[in-house]
Order: sequence, then structure tokens, then C-alpha cells
Amino acid sequence: WDYHVKIALGIKNEENLENIKETAKHFVKNKKEFLFDAEHFFDGYKANPNYALDCLKQAYDAGARWLVLCDTNGGTLPNEVGEIVSKVSKIIPGKNLGIHAHNDTENAVANSLTAVLAGARQIQGTINGLGERCGNANLMSIIPTLFLKKTFSEKFEINIKKDKLSALTECSRFLDEILNRKPNKNMAYVGSSAFSHKGGLHASAVQKDPKTYEHIDPKLVGNHRNIIVSNQAGRSNILSRLEHYGIKIDSKNPKIQKILDEVKHREF
Repeated sequence: WDYHVKIALGIKNEENLENIKETAKHFVKNKKEFLFDAEHFFDGYKANPNYALDCLKQAYDAGARWLVLCDTNGGTLPNEVGEIVSKVSKIIPGKNLGIHAHNDTENAVANSLTAVLAGARQIQGTINGLGERCGNANLMSIIPTLFLKKTFSEKFEINIKKDKLSALTECSRFLDEILNRKPNKNMAYVGSSAFSHKGGLHASAVQKDPKTYEHIDPKLVGNHRNIIVSNQAGRSNILSRLEHYGIKIDSKNPKIQKILDEVKHREF
């Protein structure tokens, strides 16, 4: 971003280009795989596309393996990311492009996936979206989406073994445990509420066929279905919970209604 070069670095645009080129040459000469994280790229492209592209070309021409397009301030929207990455991929090959999104508009995952569809072939993110300010792109959402949604799984190969997918929930909660942090129960795929069903009609439908209220089988990501017994519960919630504990009972047994009435009374 030429504005950042002037304000934050306090140097001339040409000097910044020279720094990028010499840095890339140094790493390549020492036989290192050089990843150039183009900080503030999207803001820079919107302000001065020619200069932003010149920064990329300096690194690429000097032998950089990856040119990672960064939304450092996290304010770029998916439609903008798609349009810009598509244009960049006509100049820099997609096999050399990455995406690094921040979550300041709650679009880091969407921006990352959009960038892939537009040509990028590397995604930078973190477990549970951990990162500065509002966080980075959440790999716990990105990884299963790449594997389990046809838009991606039918087009791309992923350098993660599919049999590892069922460890995602454990991985997510393990990091929270290390950080002594309460897990986000509303997190997609791996959160404890991701496959929880409270309303009686929901629970009844899920008992008949989980696809009625679940977009994937929770076991695929190491999570599990949870039928909650609450004041919104119906008979199906009670039956499901009893079945979970190995208690067989006729669905017409009057004790079911008695338990349901008791639960609702206590919650009230």
C-alpha cells in the first residue's frame, strides 16, 4: 500500500520495491522457500493497483515461491477479494498466490474461500481463528469446507489427509485447553452447539433423518449430535436422551409426558 510505505515506513515507493527485490534474492540465493506476505495488499490495490502489482512482481521476478495477498486491516469484502484476486491471477500464476485474511468484518473465512475460487492456491489461517484484533481466518471452518463441500472437493486437491478430518473437533478444543480458554460453542463444525437441537419439532425431524437440520454428519469432523432437553423440548427430545443412556421405553408411555412437564416446570 503506497500510503503505508509513506506513513508507516517513511521511505519512497522505489526504495520499498528495491527492498522487496533484494530480500527475495537473499532468501532464494540461500536456497530457502521464500513466501512474500504482501501486507495491506487489498487496500493497496484499491488505492494504487499498479504499485501494488509492482510490489508482487518484484518478489516474483526475484524467485519468490509464494505471493500471499494480505487483507491486513480486515476490511475487504468477499466480492472485492474475488474481483481483485481474479485480476492478479492473470499476471501472477495462481499456483504462486496465497490469501491471508483477517476477520474484522467477520468475512475472513468467506474471503479465503472466495480467493481460492478466484485463483489462489494457499490459505493462511489459524486454529479457532486465533489472532490479533478480531482474529484470522479460522482453519476449523475452512478445512472441512474444502473437504466436504462439492464446490471445492470436486475441483481441488488438499494437502491434508482426509482421515485426519475427524480429529478437527479434538484439535480445536485442545488448543482452547492449552490457552485455558472456554471453547466457543457456536463455532461452525466443531462447536458444541453446531449440531445441537432444542425445539421439539427439530428433534423429531432429526430423529427421522438428520439431514433435515444438519448440513453434514457431525462424526466427519469428530463432533456429535446433541438433543437438548429444555422448555422448548418435545417428546422426541426426552426419548432421544433416554436412548442415549440406554433406556428403552415405549414412546406412548405416560411417563414421557410426566418427565417433559417436570423439565419445563423446572426451567420456567
